[in-house]
Amino acid sequence: MTRARRARIVATIGPASREPGQIKALAKAGVDVFRLNFSHGSHDDHAAAFKAIRGAELAIRRPLGILADLQGPKLRLGRFADGSISLQPDQPLRLDLDTTAGDDRRVGMPHPEIFRALQPGSLLLLDDGKVRLRVEKAGDDFCETVVEAGDRLSDRKGVAVPGGTIPISALTDKDLEDLAFALRLGVDWVALSFVQRASDMAELKKLVAGRAACLAKIEKPAALEHLDSILDYSDGVMVARGDLGVECLPEEVPVAQKTIVRAARNRGVPVIVATQMLESMTASPAPTRAEASDVANAVYEGADALMLSAETAAGKYPIEAVQVMDRIMERVESDPRWPGLMDAEHAGMDDVDADALVAAARKAAEAASTACVVVFTTTGGTARRMARERPLQPVVALTPSPDTARRLALVWGLEPRLGQQPATLEDVTEDAVRHAVDAGLASPGQRVLILAGTPFGAPGAANLLRLAHAPSIRN
Repeated sequence: MTRARRARIVATIGPASREPGQIKALAKAGVDVFRLNFSHGSHDDHAAAFKAIRGAELAIRRPLGILADLQGPKLRLGRFADGSISLQPDQPLRLDLDTTAGDDRRVGMPHPEIFRALQPGSLLLLDDGKVRLRVEKAGDDFCETVVEAGDRLSDRKGVAVPGGTIPISALTDKDLEDLAFALRLGVDWVALSFVQRASDMAELKKLVAGRAACLAKIEKPAALEHLDSILDYSDGVMVARGDLGVECLPEEVPVAQKTIVRAARNRGVPVIVATQMLESMTASPAPTRAEASDVANAVYEGADALMLSAETAAGKYPIEAVQVMDRIMERVESDPRWPGLMDAEHAGMDDVDADALVAAARKAAEAASTACVVVFTTTGGTARRMARERPLQPVVALTPSPDTARRLALVWGLEPRLGQQPATLEDVTEDAVRHAVDAGLASPGQRVLILAGTPFGAPGAANLLRLAHAPSIRN
């Protein structure tokens, strides 16, 4: 299956979509990467989903990526004696390390690292921002707060400290267990939640040791302050608008999205826009017009991929949600204004030979007789450089590595395909044309632009730009 769009779709697996038949149907509907959310489900659930995705990949004859999304440090309150309490404006509420069940005067919060980050005037957001507490006094093991907003608070609700950097690792003991399991399965991408600083990603990269690509989820204001250094250690990045929207004011989230997408595109780092893209489709067979516009705007920005969460994990219409997103993407990319709007965020070039060659390839590909570009890549680096240029022609990424092909399924505009490592220049030409024709991207007489490197198979050796025509293939 060759896709008619450049932007990619990430879909979350859950109770509504983990059956093999559902996963195959989602892949046929247009999913490029499947997300295993380790905040939910058992290892057995994820193993079964992994097996079903690999089966769907064989059925549709197109590489599918698998993303393991680690839960990260979930900061939560303790429990209440009655399960919940009512709140009134200006009501005092003490938070402390005492594990005794709470009441309307105090409740436990088993995170000393939070207390150490607080000072008078700090704001605490609970239950996804539904409850706001203002800190009046803080110590190493407690804080005295007053209620600013909210009327009810129940057990184990999440806690966020907007504007604060909490001195904890982004990898919990649970994450380490989940990471080891995901790597044994053979996932293609690992996403780290609640990244605050570059050292969080450096720690993940060290543990993964090249066995998967590493993606940073940007969902805390502190991460925005360190975005450039985080990208230094990231193979991909996600605009995680849900948790980002808890700690940022609503009007700041669109600006943050633009900032992250622009920075990632400039680096050539794949970027996913996520959360509530088609949220109403968890219960409705059609999205709202605002949701359709939200999806379209991310495509106009040139994001590599858009992600569906509850829509495919727990919604009533998982396949329809993918189909709707696919149609919106195709419609945007058929808009004559789309290339100009997307190219307004055109990435700069590094001062290296490979970038100069890729820029020349993009220019040469603009000729009307060029049907597609074929990039030979071992690790995916040359293909990602080509994608950063956002060429309007289809780009086939030929690689001998299944791992590379699956990782590239997330990248804008690339059609990853498995192929043998070429031994000669003649092999390069014939293989390129054969795959372009087999993918339905080139017809006899059309030009195929080839980007490769010698010695063949050496990573980062892109130094060859060649033109070929479909009839040159041997029978």
